[in-house]
Amino acid sequence: MLSDTHSYIDDRILEYASQADEVWHAGDIGNLKVSEILKKAVPIFRAVYGNIDDTVIRKEFPLNLRFFCEKVDVWMTHIGGYPGKYATIIREEIKTNPPKLFICGHSHILKVIHDKKLHLLHMNPGAIGIYGFHKVRTMLRFEINQETIQNLEVIEFSR
Repeated sequence: MLSDTHSYIDDRILEYASQADEVWHAGDIGNLKVSEILKKAVPIFRAVYGNIDDTVIRKEFPLNLRFFCEKVDVWMTHIGGYPGKYATIIREEIKTNPPKLFICGHSHILKVIHDKKLHLLHMNPGAIGIYGFHKVRTMLRFEINQETIQNLEVIEFSR
């Protein structure tokens, strides 16, 4: 899982992506070249658009994407906040119909937090692109086995 490529993709990102069954992009793709390259690297590519994405990307990808991976209810959006401070636009729905896994990007800050109140796992993969204030580029890798999210790994690259 990755986010905030901001039009940047390199062979190291593709090396990890090509090992996955699915790649999920939590917004700020930057341009369709990035998504086209990732689509060729994996059997399944899922993405949402972010605040920097233009109308071309917004026609290709939704703002919110809710789906099941195995038996895990996943909700992915770009600007989602985090436990205790969810974004206003999704706050009511996440409280009344929480997923098991909530994914967002935007902050460029890697976070994995268990929301004990809503009984969900929140993940933000940080930013994998080279633009922004982050010092380390990050992405996440994990497995879903039926209803279990396991073997979470943080992948780091220097700027």
